[in-house]
Amino acid sequence: MQDVSKQAVKAFLLDLQDRICQAVEQQDGTAVFEQDQWERKEGGGGRSRVLRQGLVFEQAGVNFSHVFGTKMPASATAHRPELAGRSFEAMGVSLVIHPNNPYVPTSHANVRFFIAEKEGEAPVWWFGGGFDLTPFYPFEEDCQHWHDTAKALCAPYGEDVYQQHKEWCDKYFFLPHRNETRGVGGLFFDDLNQWGFEKCFSYMQAVGNGYIDAYLPIVEKRHPTPFGERERNFQLYRRGRYVEFNLVYDRGTLFGLQSGGRTESILMSMPPLARWEYCYEPEPGTPEADLYQHYLKPREW
Repeated sequence: MQDVSKQAVKAFLLDLQDRICQAVEQQDGTAVFEQDQWERKEGGGGRSRVLRQGLVFEQAGVNFSHVFGTKMPASATAHRPELAGRSFEAMGVSLVIHPNNPYVPTSHANVRFFIAEKEGEAPVWWFGGGFDLTPFYPFEEDCQHWHDTAKALCAPYGEDVYQQHKEWCDKYFFLPHRNETRGVGGLFFDDLNQWGFEKCFSYMQAVGNGYIDAYLPIVEKRHPTPFGERERNFQLYRRGRYVEFNLVYDRGTLFGLQSGGRTESILMSMPPLARWEYCYEPEPGTPEADLYQHYLKPREW
């Protein structure tokens, strides 16, 4: 049995948070991240970093957390009842970036590690994570680049890994009450332990490292695009879907709240501004209609 190194995972996650924050600051050119270090009464803590009102990014949040406790939260044992009664540690980096320009997509990434332990028994551990893209005014080539980056990082781990984790992402980031995907997907995986610790950890690192390669070239290309009030209003309307998903369906949000995590850090993924409109329908033939017709449904890239 391979040794499970919690220390190695934590060291990678802290470094990943640093590198992503540096890359985002460099891309923005004006704003910098502010950091809050926090402690959890039941055990553990983290560091939350938020960048606001930048030249390129309206808000970007990049969180690291490492929490532990004597009892698994209900959201974690709902699909793994055998974990009840075990102590746990959960650590991860989670980020959401909301750009100013509606032509630049919102993006999300998350990589995490869980381990549940009980004296006299082998530890139960797994990795999870992924990244997904939520464009408002999508460009085919941008979405293709996003998925090509995902395909390339998955390739060393098996020829079917990209397709499986791409389909998992399409199913996970889906709003049943709207009958639409949150965006154009990417990768999503959970409960990953079947390859052994070293290979699973390596894959988690590849996903975490791949996010910047997938996202920042799109930001650089689109953020100079001129836009007006119409595009801004549509961006804010579509951000409402982000709120709906995160508050109703997202397992990470539910786990964080149920495990007594820091509420401000958990809800950092919310956009600073959003709007809702009663019975909105895009006009046929418009760029807004194009999003609905061609992008808010699973497709092959």
